[in-house]
Amino acid sequence: MNKSFLVGNLTRDPEVTTTGTGITVCKFGIAVNRNFVNAAGEREADFFNIVAWRGLGDNCGKYLTKGSKVAISGSIRTRTYEKEGQKHYVTEIEADDVEFLTRTGMGERTENTGQFPGAGEPPVRRPASAPAAALKPIDDDGLPF
Repeated sequence: MNKSFLVGNLTRDPEVTTTGTGITVCKFGIAVNRNFVNAAGEREADFFNIVAWRGLGDNCGKYLTKGSKVAISGSIRTRTYEKEGQKHYVTEIEADDVEFLTRTGMGERTENTGQFPGAGEPPVRRPASAPAAALKPIDDDGLPF
C-alpha cells in the first residue's frame, strides 16, 4: 500500500500547466512542521513537492496561494531523468485529495491582492446553545431506534 497523509503550508504559489494532450497539472510545495524541536530549540520542517492532476489541479491553482494550509492524501511517486549526462531522482506526492484548510471566505482570490474575500476577518460568533438545565427530557420508548 502506498498512501501518504500530510498537513502543511504552501511554500510557493502553485504552477499550473497543461500537457500536450490538454490535461491540467498543478505543482506546488508544502512545508510540514515536525512535532518536536531540535537541540537548538528550533522547530524543523520537512518539504514535499505535490502534483495534482485534472480538475483537482485546476482547483488548487485557482484557490491556493503561498502560505495556504492544506491537508493532502496521495501516493509517493519516484522518477528519474537525465540532464547534461547527470541522472536526477525526483520524489513527489501525487495528490488524490487536497483539503483547503485556510479560512478563505467565499469566492476566488481578488486579482489586486491575491487574497480571498473574508480572509483576516474575525470569525463569526454563533449564539450559544441552550443550557442543559433548560432542555426537556423526552420519552424514548416511542423512538424507532
